[in-house]
Amino acid sequence: MVFNLVNMTNATFSVAQAKSTTRPLLWFILGIVIYAVFIFKFYRFLARKNVFQLHLHKYSASLEGSIEKFVRVFLYILEFLVIFPLFIFFWFAVVAFILMMLSKNPLGQILLIAMALVASVRITAYYNEDLAKDLAKMFPFALLGVFLADMSSFSFASSLAIMKQLPSQWQTLLYYLGFLVLLELVLRLITFMWHWVRGDKKDKSDEKDVPPSI
Repeated sequence: MVFNLVNMTNATFSVAQAKSTTRPLLWFILGIVIYAVFIFKFYRFLARKNVFQLHLHKYSASLEGSIEKFVRVFLYILEFLVIFPLFIFFWFAVVAFILMMLSKNPLGQILLIAMALVASVRITAYYNEDLAKDLAKMFPFALLGVFLADMSSFSFASSLAIMKQLPSQWQTLLYYLGFLVLLELVLRLITFMWHWVRGDKKDKSDEKDVPPSI
């Protein structure tokens, strides 16, 4: 490529032109950084076997007998079968929102894909957290790459139209929430049975997976 030196020497530079040129660049950088940080937080949170450490069982330590056992069971159910699925459902909603912004698929298919991704990450987290992390970050970053490669596919109007259909999907959303509760229950029971069959000694991390007996 041959540069036209005459045009280069006659070119004029100004602060206003520099601002107009770099402003879109700064917005793109900001958007990519925010998205990357969010995905970083997302996959590290969702891919953990125990999403967070509430340790609700400690509140039953001062009790005795059958009351103590009942409270332990209640707190276990509250932590792992109510609070956990609600937090996971929140991340499902976030993934669905991202897909609604960047995908042209129908709303039902978007919800299906988002739930399949979140549920797959939760299942693999019980097998290997490193695998779950790779799976959790693979799809969002791939989606970012597709968006950057073809920004013409994004339409705010079509995304808004898809979001307006959400109230009509309230039954599907409730089914998905119930599915997450059932999934966490099954995964916890399988983990408990696996350790019981192997006869492993429970360490501190295992104790969170073992349902308290009444």
